[in-house]
Amino acid sequence: MPPSQLKRLKASLREQGLTGPQKSKKQKKAQNKNVDARAQKASALASIRESFNPFEFKHLSRPKKFSYATAQPENAQKKILGRPGVTKSQGEEARRKSLLPEMNRKNKVGGILDRRIGENDPTMSLDDRMMARFEREQQRKRGGNMFDLEDGDEEIELTHGGESLRFDDEIGDEDYDAASVSGSSVGDADEDGLKRKRGREDVDGEEGEGVPEEQPERKKSKAEVMKEVMAKSKLHKYERQAQKEDDDDLRDELDKDLNNVLEALRGHINKKPEPEQPKETPKNDFGINADRAALLAGTSQAQKDREYDIRVRQLLQDERAKPTERTKTEEEKAKEDANRLKELEEKRMKRMRGEPISDDEEPQKKKKGAEEEEEEDDDDDDMESENDDAAEFGLAAAPGQFSRPVGVDDEDDFVLDDDLIATDSEADISGDESDDASEVDDTMAMDDEDADFLKDVLPEPKVQPKAKNGVLTIGSESTSSKLAYTYACPRSHEELLTVFKDVTSKDISTVIQRIRALYHSGLHADNKHKLADFACALVDHASYLSNQTPAAPLSVIESIIRHVHSMSRSYPAQIATHFREHLKKLQISNEPTPGDLTLLTAIGYIYPTSDHFHQVVTPAITLMARWMGLTTPNSAKDIATGAFVGAVCLQYQKLSKRYIPEFIRYTALCLKSPHATPALLKPHTKNILTASDLWSASPAFIEIFTPLLSPLKSAAQTATSQNLRARLNSAKLRRRPQTLHFHRPLPIKSSVPKFEESFDPNKHYDPDKERSEATRLQKEYKREKKGALRELRKDANFIARESLREKKDKDRKYEEKYKRLVAEIQGEEGREKNVYEREKRKRQKN
Repeated sequence: MPPSQLKRLKASLREQGLTGPQKSKKQKKAQNKNVDARAQKASALASIRESFNPFEFKHLSRPKKFSYATAQPENAQKKILGRPGVTKSQGEEARRKSLLPEMNRKNKVGGILDRRIGENDPTMSLDDRMMARFEREQQRKRGGNMFDLEDGDEEIELTHGGESLRFDDEIGDEDYDAASVSGSSVGDADEDGLKRKRGREDVDGEEGEGVPEEQPERKKSKAEVMKEVMAKSKLHKYERQAQKEDDDDLRDELDKDLNNVLEALRGHINKKPEPEQPKETPKNDFGINADRAALLAGTSQAQKDREYDIRVRQLLQDERAKPTERTKTEEEKAKEDANRLKELEEKRMKRMRGEPISDDEEPQKKKKGAEEEEEEDDDDDDMESENDDAAEFGLAAAPGQFSRPVGVDDEDDFVLDDDLIATDSEADISGDESDDASEVDDTMAMDDEDADFLKDVLPEPKVQPKAKNGVLTIGSESTSSKLAYTYACPRSHEELLTVFKDVTSKDISTVIQRIRALYHSGLHADNKHKLADFACALVDHASYLSNQTPAAPLSVIESIIRHVHSMSRSYPAQIATHFREHLKKLQISNEPTPGDLTLLTAIGYIYPTSDHFHQVVTPAITLMARWMGLTTPNSAKDIATGAFVGAVCLQYQKLSKRYIPEFIRYTALCLKSPHATPALLKPHTKNILTASDLWSASPAFIEIFTPLLSPLKSAAQTATSQNLRARLNSAKLRRRPQTLHFHRPLPIKSSVPKFEESFDPNKHYDPDKERSEATRLQKEYKREKKGALRELRKDANFIARESLREKKDKDRKYEEKYKRLVAEIQGEEGREKNVYEREKRKRQKN
């Protein structure tokens, strides 16, 4: 049998140390002073009290189905799910704060709302409230509403629906209803009768039948008062308009006589002779405009207004001033230059990779005159009319393919404008040239670069140039040069040789400059075709000078190539076609001459060699690779030619760095050739070192240059061989063997069930996520529904308890009042009975 509650209580007190042997007064006093001891004692008593109340805590109704081992003691495993007593008291308190006031206000209407100023505003102090109330009171005393249409002295009339609320005239004493006046309710029949009665009185008053003459005037309604106010307002408005028109007419009449008044003020009328006066100073003339005076003199008012409207419309149609372009700062200019260079570099890289370039990516060119645009359009049309056989090295060229972008310097640093211009000698052009003088565009303007170009061409301008037989003649009386200043423009190589027959080599460049200046494309429409043929003749002349024995100086050939380079910007299609004709001859012969080598070098300087495909560069490098691949060095000439062709090929690949296997093959053959000499092998070794620098980043560097070690060793090129061997060793150190990609090891698929650490047999582990989610929502809905029903039941029980309590209080008060009244009545009856008995006994004694 379990111990009783008393024994359990004593045992718990003994275990907590609250009871035990008797303590002395000193020990008790010390214990009471210790705060920690008192707190510990209070907590121990609270725990004992809670342990003895089985309904204070909520636990599981039954133990777990499966027992399991744990490090915690058995008592600690008993989980507390809740405290019903605390939860119930909290719910009761919350309902008493929220639900009880609502229940008390139920079925109750009305009430007094405190609308005093600042009464419900906690931010206003007492002084602020008093001041606000005082201001409102003074505002009411000063007057009514400022928008009131009634006068301030008159009495304000109350209306309802346009009808007056006065009852003294319309309603008699017999129709007076106190209930209706009190505002309880008025029937529709009474209102209709009242309206009919007022209508009959109005009609009788209008007809004048049965109405005495001394009857006082009826009080006007609000609608009638408003009509009168509107009528007065319209009348005042009309009077102001009429006054304004009168003023305008008077002003017009005065304006008609204003001319006479001004003339009289100026002294033109009745001017009398005056004595001599000092010289008059100019004065500002403030007279009326002559056009306006003439307009006002002989026209009517309607015509004046019409003319005024016309002038106003003309002013509205005038074009407004437009702001000019803002001057850019140095930072903005630098930024634009950087962006333009980036665009040009991106375009060059795309050309190198062979990617198409759209029109939007083309760099923007400088604006040109209308005549130059038309000439360029003609060139574009001519180029587009040819068939595009670029794949077979045709003659067509894409528009803008040959011209260099604006701002990019030439490879040979030959800086010239797009079109070298002439001086102001076109002023005296006769014949057809005088007709075309107006077509010269803006590029004819002289600038610093043009002056530098023409300072060696023309002497100091003392005599105006003249045109003879369509050719400009520039006088040179003071010049010290024996060269002529005017030459006919040669359009073929034979004509060019005729012009250069009496010209020394050092003066060829000057003659070319003068021809270009005299036959500038802006001077005449035919000069464009003349200069194009002249440029082709210069290409032939550069090849001709190289083939001569002895050959012309390299400086002369270089100057001719620079002129061709400058003119290729303006005439790209003609010059490119002429270069391709020379390449066609080289393809047929397969024996490069010094002239062919000169043109191959010029092509590398004139055109971009890094493009993936170019109409001139691609055939040139193809022909050079073909010659090196199909030719065997059988003589010293072949060895020297091979060294030069190899150097040109390497120069072509300076930017693109494309591999040329024919170069390695021909160089190895030259090193092994019996006709090789140390002087002939020196340029070959130089080409080998240049190629090693060019292809040093190639992954096949070892395979490319290893075959050259043995020929270099046999040719006794020790320095070059050691240099190349060192580079090969460095390339071997940089090369790493190929390895497979490192992949993360994939785990083997396992069929072992997933282990749940917090597995609960009552919980369902559904693999279908949607179905599990739907089940969870259903359970949550049921739980919330049960909770809502539980709360509604608790609310109903609370309302029932409160209603019962109120009823009991009411009944108790009623009983107390009833008993008090009964006791008072009984006490009064007892007193009266006693008085009656005493009176009765008194009478009986008498």
